Amino acid sequence: MKSHGAVVKRCGCLDPVTRRTLGKSCPSLPEFDHGSWYFHCSTRNLLGQAERVRRGGYTSEAAARKARDELLILSREQQAGRSWTVTRWLRYWLSARTRIRPTTRMHYTRDVERFLVPHIGHLILGELTSRQLNAAFTQIAATRNRSGQPQTPCTLQHIHTTLRAALNAAIREGLIVDNPARRVELPVQERPLARLWTENRVAEWEATGERPSVAVWTPVQLAAFLDYVRDDNLFALWWLIALRGLRRGEAAGLRWTEIDLQARQLSVVRQRTTAGYDVHEGPPKSATSRRTIALDRHTARILRRHAERQRHHRTRRTGCGKVCHDSGYVFTSPDGLPVHPGYLTQRLRLLVDRAGLPPIRLHDLRHGAATLAHTAGADLKTIQHQLGHATIRITADTYTTSLPATQHKAAEATARLLLNAGTPGAEMRPPARHSDHGKRRPPTTATTEPISERNQQMPPRAEDNATMQPEPDGRRTPGTR
Repeated sequence: MKSHGAVVKRCGCLDPVTRRTLGKSCPSLPEFDHGSWYFHCSTRNLLGQAERVRRGGYTSEAAARKARDELLILSREQQAGRSWTVTRWLRYWLSARTRIRPTTRMHYTRDVERFLVPHIGHLILGELTSRQLNAAFTQIAATRNRSGQPQTPCTLQHIHTTLRAALNAAIREGLIVDNPARRVELPVQERPLARLWTENRVAEWEATGERPSVAVWTPVQLAAFLDYVRDDNLFALWWLIALRGLRRGEAAGLRWTEIDLQARQLSVVRQRTTAGYDVHEGPPKSATSRRTIALDRHTARILRRHAERQRHHRTRRTGCGKVCHDSGYVFTSPDGLPVHPGYLTQRLRLLVDRAGLPPIRLHDLRHGAATLAHTAGADLKTIQHQLGHATIRITADTYTTSLPATQHKAAEATARLLLNAGTPGAEMRPPARHSDHGKRRPPTTATTEPISERNQQMPPRAEDNATMQPEPDGRRTPGTR
């Protein structure tokens, strides 16, 4: 049921004794230019619940009554757009998202509560403009992150993505007709490229402590690391990620039932991810992440030895009266339960530091797997399927940093192709030597004129004879005029 409500005049004057707002009891309200007009009425919100709406700041009673009447003739969704604040809509939108992943919900909630609510939460949803959003993002960019640095373009892009998703939902619900977040201008976000740990970069890191945001080991460095961790309980995991490019959550959620060592392949059908410290197990990141990965014979042997070691550990632990679960996961903690994904990140950081190698992240091993496969001759489509990318562009732009040896090989092959097609660069060759009889060699370019006719038409230059002196053995060498 809708109520026509009331239209009143109020002001912000304070009682001199109680220091409270006088509101509509101020004695100066009869004055024309004192105070402003408000209306309040009852409507139904999106959930069908009765809700009281109050708006003010109008210059006249007629303007307030007109605004009230315009609100009451709108649909329930349009009324919500005119009366709900951005904060209310964002929190309602989050509560209605029941099919998103826990990690996605965590990121959305962080963006909403930490950035969007403090800067635009007080604004009316239906009155939101791109000008207001640009000003808000300028303010957000000036804040500092946990490291004390200005917010990165990546963070601003994530916040913008969350806001666009929320406003697109408001359009679908009929609260607004346009998404002003589409016209927000943000700093350009450069896609991070994987940088190889060359000798020069290692030396610079040792001198300054600065490192690339995405770094990849050379094959020699990777081999040194795998040799160092060959006795680690998670050696098979490091090997599998480094060579086949599994994501952290995919490796942590891998089960023995998804590995066929006879056919030398494994299937990625689940992952274990974290939201804060809580672990959530579910389907892979996307539809293309569900894939079957081929294994080489050596990797299959490593997994067999890992299975034997796991069975031996379980037998020994139960023999000592300790609990050891047969969880079915490939990579487990000492009690047999699946390993926490966060532990893998911490463990790799510790092992890399002990090995004395330049630092990389766990996800950088996945970058390195793509680089190794590309260097070994795998085409981009094969690498895309191996890594589970949605598009081949992601594979080409981010994950296939060519090794220097590969680049030199490609450069040599390109030059050889051109040299085999002809004799370019002849003008850079040194002058041809004359014969013992002082005759010139014929030109290297083709001509249709007989050699005898050319000799008659082009007599030898006088300076040639003047600058060449005979030597005892009959050769001619440069001399003085």
